[in-house]
Amino acid sequence: MFVVIAGGGKVGRTLTRMLTARGNEVMMIEQNRRRVQRLTQEFEESVMLGDATEIFNLERAGIERADVIAAVTGDDEDNIIICQVANHKFKVPKVIARVNNPENQEAFDVLDVGPTVSATNSLLSLIEHEMPTHKLVHLLNLKKENLEIVEMMVEEGSSLSHKRIEEIKLPKDVLLISILRGVQALIPQGSTELRAGDQILAILEPGREEELTHLFLSQ
Repeated sequence: MFVVIAGGGKVGRTLTRMLTARGNEVMMIEQNRRRVQRLTQEFEESVMLGDATEIFNLERAGIERADVIAAVTGDDEDNIIICQVANHKFKVPKVIARVNNPENQEAFDVLDVGPTVSATNSLLSLIEHEMPTHKLVHLLNLKKENLEIVEMMVEEGSSLSHKRIEEIKLPKDVLLISILRGVQALIPQGSTELRAGDQILAILEPGREEELTHLFLSQ
């Protein structure tokens, strides 16, 4: 597999090292000359100096035969441009973008750039997952399928506690896929009875979160 990585910071450097170690061909593009000098000592000809937002530099990197491009610079605007050019002009099969500021995620979504990776959002989900009580935690977005996986908790006193799943009127296009009860993972069945403290994984279409939250928090 041939991967083009835009950005030679810590993320780009680590990705290049790991992908190369697994037998992949990698070309990293970095526009900081001093950084390129350091990177070349480790990666030799797998690093080139240039601005990855410029078509000429993408062509020099071999973008036309790339299987994947990962835009992991520290600038969200640059990452959007790089992915759009790779996708629309060069038809790269897979484009992946780093989101540095979670507030910019909407821009990536509107411009259909992705899949995206946000370290901040991932950490937030993990923190919320570990909280004693939480409302709804976004775990995974499946953009191509227009679905997402979320986690909800059956709170103490919830009207859902001690109800069988077949008795619950779930919102349209919502499917319960797993129940974590203590250390035990259960596959939801119609006869499965929910209990306070159960952590529920659900798959649903974006936009159904409010209905699901209302259902689980209703007393």
